[in-house]
Parts: sequence; C-alpha cells; structure tokens
Amino acid sequence: MEYRRLGRTGLKVSEICLGTMTFGHGTDEGEAARIVDMAIGAGVNFFDTANSYADSASETILGQVLKGRRRDAIVATKFFNPMGPDVNSSGTSRFHMMHTVEDSLRRLQMDYIDILYIHHVDTQTPLDETLRALDDLVRQGKVRYTACSNFEAWRLMEAMWLSDHNGWERFAAYQPQYSLVVRDIEQEIVPVCELKGIGVVVWSPLGGGFLTGKYRPGERSHSGTRSEEGWAFPQNYFAANADETLTTLLDVAADLDRTPAQVATRWVLEQPAITSAIVGARTAEQAQDNLQAGGWVMPAAALNRLNDVSHLPDRYPKSMEHNMHERRDAAVRMPSMNGQT
Repeated sequence: MEYRRLGRTGLKVSEICLGTMTFGHGTDEGEAARIVDMAIGAGVNFFDTANSYADSASETILGQVLKGRRRDAIVATKFFNPMGPDVNSSGTSRFHMMHTVEDSLRRLQMDYIDILYIHHVDTQTPLDETLRALDDLVRQGKVRYTACSNFEAWRLMEAMWLSDHNGWERFAAYQPQYSLVVRDIEQEIVPVCELKGIGVVVWSPLGGGFLTGKYRPGERSHSGTRSEEGWAFPQNYFAANADETLTTLLDVAADLDRTPAQVATRWVLEQPAITSAIVGARTAEQAQDNLQAGGWVMPAAALNRLNDVSHLPDRYPKSMEHNMHERRDAAVRMPSMNGQT
C-alpha cells in the first residue's frame, strides 16, 4: 500500500480509503468487521463515513469495529444532511455543526475526528460562519483537519481566502466525484487544489459500480446492484462517451489480467493531484477485489488508452485559451517587431 501526504499537511493516508456507506445498508456489523480487518491487513489506515449514511448506522458500526484500534485509523466523517425534524437540524450553521459533531463523536466512540468534511453546499449559511466554527472545533481538539466536498471552484477559492485572511484552519482536503466516466473536476477543481495544496480524496471511482465489470456497454441497470435499487448510482453525471470508455476498460483489464474495478481505481490514483480513492464494499469478497487496486503501477500504454478514450473536450475559456502560450512564444516573429531586437 502506498501512503500519500494529505495536501500540504504532514498527515499521510493510504492511497485506498475504505468507504463505509454500505455499513448498515446491506452490510451488517459482522461483515463490516471482516471488511475493516481485511483493509487494515492490506495497509489501509484511512476510513470514510458520514453522519447521515444508513441513518447514522455507518458511524455507529465503524466506531464499534474500530474499538481498541483508534491509533491505527484516520477517520473522516461529514455533516450537512438533515439529522432530525427540527428546522436547524441540517446545514452548516454553527448551531447545527456543534451538535452534529458531538453526536458523531458519540456514535464513533471517539474523542476526536481526524477529518471533518462539509458534505454539501449550504447557500443559507454565510461561509465565514461555517469556517469560524470549524476553526473553533480544531482549537477545541474535537477535529484535527477540516475539509469540504462538492464545492464549486469559486466557492473553494473563497473559502481558502477567508481562512488565510482570518488565520482560520484551512481545508486540508476536498472530496469530489471522479472516475473514468466523470472527469469534470479536471477543468477547474483540480487546478485549484494543486495551487492551494489541498488533498483530493475521490468518491465513486467506480462510477457507482458501473466500472466493476458487472455492466456491459449500454446497460444502466443490473440485478442486485445499486442501479436496480435506485441508490447512489450516479448515471446522471456520466459523460456521453461512458459506454466507449467502459468498452476500453474491459479490454485493458483483460490485457493486464486485472479486474475492471482494480484498473478503474488504479487509473484514478495515477491522475495528477489525487491523494486517495474511496472504495466501498458490501461484502468481504468485494473488498478483497477493490483493495488490490493499491500497490502497483499501470503500464503507460494502458494508462494512455484509458486517458484518451475517456477524455472530455475542453470547455470555454480553456477551449479558447489552452494554446495561448504558443502565441506568446511566437511574439518575437510578429510583423510589428520586425527589425527590433
């Protein structure tokens, strides 16, 4: 297992992060314990959950199976989603945040949260209120690092400016959707993270299971999967060339004698700025397959095939400005500069 620094922090996390969204939703505590044991045995030290996963059962189960192994685990959780019927039981207000962190700590049976993510964008709470409350949680020792998920590039930049300007805790990580069939973050989000030293921890590197090998090009539903249940299957975000990409993935996986899931996750891990990929599993058998995405390097020819087939066309303004360096380099040959040195 490879370990990578989380952004510009000194924290090192495994390149594979075990996602626990299925804990309490198709995966009982016994199976969850087997999955966690397998992950730790494979070198995973990074675990991802959220207060709203499986009506909070995910946090509860993860805390139970990690009992006695707190120092072995870097635990990330999230907040935003409604956690009750009260008008203030959702969002990123100081009021809700302080309550929900205490609740998460109780369910996890832990004294602190390693990484606390803002799960979604809250347009009803001023960003400075949220960031100052996060800073207070760090100073209180209840949270070690702060992070966000699903922010637009401009909002992420505004958050970084506010934190730097006010001396508040900066986001250490950003959690986006990213896979061979959803590459949108390459346009704006990845450059921001590279510029500001923010770790990128990817969710859904397998496209909700679409890239595991269970599906064939043209299929969008498969028996016994998320797509059949209508749960956490992100097909609305798939690129128009998703089926062509899947075809190439299946071919490359066969050539490499790897499963499509291993190859798809490995592709994510070999892209610029990516710190870790969150992989989940309902069973220990699925976990065993997914964990084998770590610890190897994809041959350049295979990587290039997947890069090329899944590449998205540049959007404006990059589509207009991507080659402006050539115009700059050609300035010495401009007619207006003839005869000048």
